Amino acid sequence: MNLLSGKVNINSITGRSIGVLSLRLLGVGLFFLGTLYLTNELSPDLVGQYDYSRALLLFVGAIALFGMQQSVIFYSGLYSAQNNLGQIRQVYRSMILLVVALSVGLNGLLYALDPIVSALGAKPIGDLVYQTFTGLLFYAIAMLNIDVLRAIDRIYVSELFRNILRYLIFFVGVVALVVLGQPQWLVHVFLGSFVFLALSSTAFLLYYFSQPPLNVFQPSAPISTKEILRRSAPMAISAASFLLMQSLDVLMLKQFDNYAVVAVYSVAVKLTLLLSVALASVNAVLAPKIAEDYNRGALEALALKVKKSTRLIFFSTAPAILILALGAEWILSWFGAAYTGAKSALLILLLGQAVNAFCGSVGVYLNMTGKQKAFQWIVASALVLNIALNAYLIPIYGMNGAAWATAASMMAWNFTAVLYVYKTDRIKTFLTW
Repeated sequence: MNLLSGKVNINSITGRSIGVLSLRLLGVGLFFLGTLYLTNELSPDLVGQYDYSRALLLFVGAIALFGMQQSVIFYSGLYSAQNNLGQIRQVYRSMILLVVALSVGLNGLLYALDPIVSALGAKPIGDLVYQTFTGLLFYAIAMLNIDVLRAIDRIYVSELFRNILRYLIFFVGVVALVVLGQPQWLVHVFLGSFVFLALSSTAFLLYYFSQPPLNVFQPSAPISTKEILRRSAPMAISAASFLLMQSLDVLMLKQFDNYAVVAVYSVAVKLTLLLSVALASVNAVLAPKIAEDYNRGALEALALKVKKSTRLIFFSTAPAILILALGAEWILSWFGAAYTGAKSALLILLLGQAVNAFCGSVGVYLNMTGKQKAFQWIVASALVLNIALNAYLIPIYGMNGAAWATAASMMAWNFTAVLYVYKTDRIKTFLTW
């Protein structure tokens, strides 16, 4: 009976992963349609400003979220194991208050730094940075809500917000700017899309919280804000480090070059998003299941889920790697002649993504099995390596140096995490036959 249940569970994960993958591929299609439209209709300088704002928002958003978008998945697994998922409402209320406090605090810190930066004679904080920070609160609320929807098993609604509405609203806004001849409002439209996402996703959550079984829960000791911060802090450090590694190349490239070069390099970065879709889709379904199995002590079922998921990730990613590698210059030319200059950078980034796919859901495994502190140190160490490599390689090799820094640090944390998991738990998160 247990074996049959385990097989059904794994088949359910595979089926839902494919469903999520379909939505994410549709989202990627919208994302690239928007990127193609941007690069062909607007100047590289303006596109580079958008890419810079996007990279900055990813990083400061990770600080404002403080790992709570990941720890809420852990709590959902914990309460599901106790048949008390309604308790997640109390956790969500505490998390929203923390997100508001952190977002307001980060904006206050930015304004406090302005006179200090000026007094030191450093380059002043630009208007683009201030504009990006104004959208921080809405971005953080939207991204937290999306993962809370996933935590309460509304995964398709979650993916609708994450991958369809998120890109569709921005794309429609960009088309409107081009038609109206007002492209200078590009960053404002990008940030404004998160206002809609935050408000609408909150409305959906409030509705679901009022429905069974989430409208009732068994009395139990509430999770304190201190406990949420303690659980989330290691995830926050690893998430911020991970997102900074994803955006640091763009941010540092701007310091040594101009927005046009940032735009060209960012197209290569965006193309590699195709390879992360399968991993993210499987992780979206797998994370709550890992947390639930771990809290129930069902380690054999957990190991089997991880093994099957890694195979699914790798074999759904490998074809995209080959297509992008073999057709790199031709695909880049779709975005405009200038963007073919990112061919070498794209090939380097593909190498890092191939290793990422081979290693499977190792980060999710560590976060969902009480090893978030170990993952924190692994990713933080890779971040230090990333910063050092970017600082050394970008002045010499430009965007290719940025690509090598990103790929090398990605491979470093993946290999380290895989070895750590195998040594401590004898679980093979990497590809096996």
